[in-house]
Amino acid sequence: MTQDELKKQAAEAALAYVQGGIIGVGTGSTVNHFIDCLAEVKGRFEGAVSSSEASSERLKHHGIQVVDLNSAGQLSLYVDGADEANGRLQLIKGGGGALTREKIVAAASETFVCIADDSKRVDVLGAFPLPVEVIPMARSYVARELVKLGGTPVWREHFVTDNGNLILDVQGLEIQDPAGLEQQINNIAGVVTVGLFALRGADMLILGSASGAKIYEP
Repeated sequence: MTQDELKKQAAEAALAYVQGGIIGVGTGSTVNHFIDCLAEVKGRFEGAVSSSEASSERLKHHGIQVVDLNSAGQLSLYVDGADEANGRLQLIKGGGGALTREKIVAAASETFVCIADDSKRVDVLGAFPLPVEVIPMARSYVARELVKLGGTPVWREHFVTDNGNLILDVQGLEIQDPAGLEQQINNIAGVVTVGLFALRGADMLILGSASGAKIYEP
């Protein structure tokens, strides 16, 4: 099976957890499959809170109501992808640049279901460059601080987040303490958020594999 088919398999398996109300929807290629699947079960839920402008447009294209999180309140379910996931269901996210909104929607949701293909499962996080969203004026300062933590930050040029900020992708990390590093980077002045989802990781991981969708819990 192709990687795209594995992503679609995981997305289809996540439909089982859509049980009414307003749901949270993330960003990325695997989530695009999930949004397309949602179009087939529109009667099962009231609408969606989206973590990016791109996902919002795709939801609207399918006739799914996009709801502002401030008016939606607590969400029962959030479905999103990941760039890496470890055995404790701690994640690296933000390859698409939507990490801050993704983290907000995840925090506002009772259950976070992560969907991906099985290549995203790793023993140690960090092979995928760790995205850090920063206020533009703080880019150089934050980069120097990230070097002190052992990483090599690379400015994602010609990219601006939906919040009007910049992304530094930190290469060369081997993250043994994801929750500790998440707190450490978040405490750097000028950081909006870091793409480590460890303090609030996923509650369930659905991986598309050659032998079918596999479900993991931490």
